[in-house]
Amino acid sequence: MTTHHDTSWAAETEPPAPTPITPADVADAARLVSFGLQAKLLPARDAEYAELVRRHREDPPFARLADAVATGMGLVVLEVSPRAGMAVAAAEDSLFAVRMGDYSRRAASESTDRFLHGLAHLAVAAMAFPRPEDLADDGYLGRITVNGVDAFVRQACRRLEEQADAEGANTDPQSDAPGLEAAWRVWARRTATGATKDARRLSGSTIGIVAKAVLFLVDSGFLQKVSDDSGGTYRTTARYQLQVRDLAGSAAMAELLDLGVVPVSDGTASLLPPDTADELVADAGLPFHSL
Repeated sequence: MTTHHDTSWAAETEPPAPTPITPADVADAARLVSFGLQAKLLPARDAEYAELVRRHREDPPFARLADAVATGMGLVVLEVSPRAGMAVAAAEDSLFAVRMGDYSRRAASESTDRFLHGLAHLAVAAMAFPRPEDLADDGYLGRITVNGVDAFVRQACRRLEEQADAEGANTDPQSDAPGLEAAWRVWARRTATGATKDARRLSGSTIGIVAKAVLFLVDSGFLQKVSDDSGGTYRTTARYQLQVRDLAGSAAMAELLDLGVVPVSDGTASLLPPDTADELVADAGLPFHSL
């Protein structure tokens, strides 16, 4: 008796063999990561970049390959989309990481300014995206001004000073005090603008520190300049929104927002009125968050 085996059923159930990775695929994946490292470049401005972003979104094996290349370079892929391109952040031990200590040493000569530069970056993020809804909305554009950020921090300093007075703790903070408590005294004592003989703002003034932070964010593709009003007016980019989403869970940013200096109720954000008008920086140009 002859037994006939029907092999068609087995053939139909076998998964297709995976397409082998070629050197060209690896080159394309590395090319996509290289585009992602060009912070100011967007897919809309480069046809090759746009095609690689499309392939990442539609070809899972290629997406895994590109993500692996990024991981091997010490990068974290935040998003790959037409609006942001390949948005990447540097891991802590990455060659591409910019540490606040290195940044502040390049930007200032005094070691104590490290706290002020960190606070400036924190304040820009808090003013650009004061609500969780702002971070969640891909279409949201924040707008900040240099003078407005300094005014915001100074009002936060007043709030912290009031809290310290109420608690009878308005003395030098302990070494384990929260970051803002340790930094607000230094910021409050520092001159807002200062002046050189040719009317330039002093780099060590608080507005000078904010301006350096903002220019760094522009160079990193996080902000775009809109005008020179109020010390410089800037709007956020999709890449910055993704970065701030990572920062939003930090204790320092939560502490800053909890001060209530940026009240938000109807989709806009502004500074609370000061107790006396002369406490605000002249021409603060309070930021707004819609175009």
